[in-house]
Amino acid sequence: MNPPRTRLFARLAGFPVGNNAQALAPVDPTWIDRGPLCVVNAPKNATAIDPDDIGFRIDPVLARSWLLVNGLQYERFQAAVQSRADIVVLDIEDAVAPRDKVAARKNVVRWLGDGNRDWVRVNGFGTQWWADDLDALSKVTVGGVMLAMVESVDHVTETAKRLPGVPIVALVETARGLERISEIALAKGTFRLAFGIGDFRRDTGFGDQPATLAYARSRFTIAAKAAHLPSAIDGPTVGSSALKLSEATAVSAEFGMTGKICLTPDQCAAVNEGLSPSHEEIAWALEFFAEFERDGGEIRNGSDLPRIARGTKILDLARAYGIEFSEEYDDPDHMPAPSDTYHY
Repeated sequence: MNPPRTRLFARLAGFPVGNNAQALAPVDPTWIDRGPLCVVNAPKNATAIDPDDIGFRIDPVLARSWLLVNGLQYERFQAAVQSRADIVVLDIEDAVAPRDKVAARKNVVRWLGDGNRDWVRVNGFGTQWWADDLDALSKVTVGGVMLAMVESVDHVTETAKRLPGVPIVALVETARGLERISEIALAKGTFRLAFGIGDFRRDTGFGDQPATLAYARSRFTIAAKAAHLPSAIDGPTVGSSALKLSEATAVSAEFGMTGKICLTPDQCAAVNEGLSPSHEEIAWALEFFAEFERDGGEIRNGSDLPRIARGTKILDLARAYGIEFSEEYDDPDHMPAPSDTYHY
């Protein structure tokens, strides 16, 4: 049996697909570079990149893995764009010593000048390098900027004035920034919020346990959703432990964060997997819509609208990330989807 198309049900129910219609609009994986918010050359399986898929990128609205690459190490740029990172962020801030800032900036401008459209983490507003960073980037095409140490609205708006039309991820890294995060989220130019965990912990003295950072992560998610932004990007996990990274990514997802900063290319696959719909979630969505169709395709109770939204979001994300699944679903022996499953 073919379950009905999820968007048809979303329209039938009058229910928007998630809190950000742009973020969850259907994505045609065959689109070729129609701007900074499109899937570019997406392969059928977003977790399997091969040389034919060089330049593969996920829409920054939906991007899961945000890979930082030291701007001083030009020789690593190509490997980064061939990695499984959804977004490559060339870093001329924390990763670069003050004496090397100019050289790193020149590397990044050279790379972007050759036609690459990656992102750049720039130095914070008020630093001696901020204006020069933006002046250099204004002369090339850049995918977007991650603005370090955002503590107030003017940090974003002044950056946006110098780089009109360029999406800005506001990296909030201090207690002062967290206290103003709702205003920052609403600032003209803010595209997404990101949590700078390392500097935040240094500023506050907090530990790294999930419970310790629960309040901060909650503030990011709530501010993003209240401002109708895509969900926030969590900070990185330090170290090479696969288990630690998997557990940390699960924490990000638990707090509604849909992206995560990565420090090495080998972290990207695990982050992508942890922030994508699971096979169990996809099976649940297909099962729900098949059951809904069998029952006549009409709203039956108060749980149907949230479940329609959840199922639609799961399948739309699976398609956007290139996760292959069959829309054929006919398993009468499978247990019905739980009625209390409301959220993705």
